Amino acid sequence: MAVVMSSAIASLGIASPSFSSTHPKRHGLPQSTPRTSVRMSVSLDEKKKSFSLQKSEEAFNAAKELMPGGVNSPVRAFKSVGGQPILIDSVKGSRMWDIDGNEYIDYVGSWGPAIIGHADDKVLAALAETMKKGTSFGAPCLLENVLAEMVISAVPSIEMVRFVNSGTEACMGVLRLARAYTGRSKIIKFEGCYHGHADPYLVKAGSGVATLGLPDSPGVPRAATIDTLTAAYNDISAVEELFKSHKGEIAGVILEPVVGNSGFITPKLEFLEFLCKITKENDALLIFDEVMTGFRLAYGGAQEYFGITPDLTTLGKIIGGGLPVGAYGGRRDIMEMVAPAGPMYQAGTLSGNPLAMTAGIHTLQRLKEPGSYEYLNRITGDLIQGILEAGNKAGHAMCGGYISGMFGFFFTEGPVHNFADAKKSDTAKFGRFFRGLLEEGVYLAPSQFEAGFTSLAHSLQDIQQTVAAAERVFQRI
Repeated sequence: MAVVMSSAIASLGIASPSFSSTHPKRHGLPQSTPRTSVRMSVSLDEKKKSFSLQKSEEAFNAAKELMPGGVNSPVRAFKSVGGQPILIDSVKGSRMWDIDGNEYIDYVGSWGPAIIGHADDKVLAALAETMKKGTSFGAPCLLENVLAEMVISAVPSIEMVRFVNSGTEACMGVLRLARAYTGRSKIIKFEGCYHGHADPYLVKAGSGVATLGLPDSPGVPRAATIDTLTAAYNDISAVEELFKSHKGEIAGVILEPVVGNSGFITPKLEFLEFLCKITKENDALLIFDEVMTGFRLAYGGAQEYFGITPDLTTLGKIIGGGLPVGAYGGRRDIMEMVAPAGPMYQAGTLSGNPLAMTAGIHTLQRLKEPGSYEYLNRITGDLIQGILEAGNKAGHAMCGGYISGMFGFFFTEGPVHNFADAKKSDTAKFGRFFRGLLEEGVYLAPSQFEAGFTSLAHSLQDIQQTVAAAERVFQRI
C-alpha cells in the first residue's frame, strides 16, 4: 500500500510524506432556434497527435488498490461504456486536460455545476479573497444571507431556504420535512429518477444505479423503502392509482421536473399540471428535485420554465459554482418546521460555508446577465440537432432533445417518455460512440443514462468541432 501511495504522489510531482424534435417552450421539449451551420469538417487538433492514456491507466490501476473501484463515484469508472477511465489534471472554460496531456471539449461540466465554464476567473478571484478570511466558520456568515436572497428572488416556490452540502442531503432533508409537515410517511417517486443515495430513494433509481444494472442497492433494508411508492414517469393513471390505494397516507410526490438521471427525458406539461392538482386535492406536497435543473433550464429553474410551482424544491450543483453544496426550500409555513425555528431536526458542519456561498453568488450573478439562457439554448440546439442529423444520415436510429443548457440523446427511434423507453437504447453502441468521441477530443457523460450539459464558455467553434467529430465517429461505429 505504501508503495502504491508513494508512486501516486510522485506522479503528481509532490514530495512524498513520511508515510430531438423542436417544440414550443413550456411543453418540456426543445425550443426552435436559429441555427448556424454545424456540418463542417473541423479537427479538434489539426496536428492529429497520437491519443494515449498510459498515465491514466497507470494511475487508475493504483487507485483501484486505494479506493473501491478506483473512484469516489461509480460512473467515473467507465463501467457502462468500457475503455480506460481518464484522470483529469486541469480544467478551464469549456475544456479539460487529462494527465496524459489530452485535451477535451467537456459536456459533463462536473455533472452540471460548471454552467459559466470551468475555473471562471471572477469566481476564482472571489474565492481567493474569501479564503483570506478563512475556509469555514461553523457559524453564520453574511454570505449566507446574500445567496439566500438570490435563491429566494429567483425560484418561484422558495420563500425560505436551508443550505446543506450536497444534493443527497437536500433530498434527505426535504423528505423528512414533507413527512413532518403532513404527519404522513409515504412518498411517491418515479422510476429512473435519482434523488441521491439515501436509503428511501434507492428504489428503481436512475443514474449510477441504472448504469450498473442494479434494481436496488444491497444494504438497504426493506424497512427503509417500505414507504417509497413508485410509478412510471409521465404516467398519470399510475399516480392516480397510488393515491387511491393509499388515501390519506401520502406525504408528497418528488420528481426531477426534467429527468437527467435516465438520460434526458422531458415531462409532458399535462403530467406536471396533474401532479400539482392531485397533491393539492390530497393535502400532499409536490416536490421538485431541481438539483440538476435549477438555474440551468432558466434562472428560476424548471418551475419557471414550465410555469408550475411546487410546494418544496431541492437545489445543488450550480448554486455552489463547483463547490460542494445543496439546498432545500419552499413555502414559509412549511420551512418554519425546520429546526431551530421548528421541531424537524437537520444540521451540517460545513453547511453555508463561505467558499461555497461565494462561488454560488458569483455564478448566479453571471447567469443573470441578459442573454445568458438564450445563448445556452442556441448552442445546445445546434449541438443536439447536429449530432442527431449526423447520426441519422449515417444510418443510426436516434432520438434526443434539449432545453437550454441540458441535452441528451438515445440510440433508439423513440420517443422516450420514461425509464422503460430509455432502456430500449442501444447501450453498446453508445459505448462505442463515447469511446470514439473521447479519442476525437470530446468528453460526454460516460453513461447512456446521464444528461449532458453546455456552458456559457462553450463557443460556436466548440459545437462545430464536436459535430464534425461525431460525423467521423458515426461512420466508424
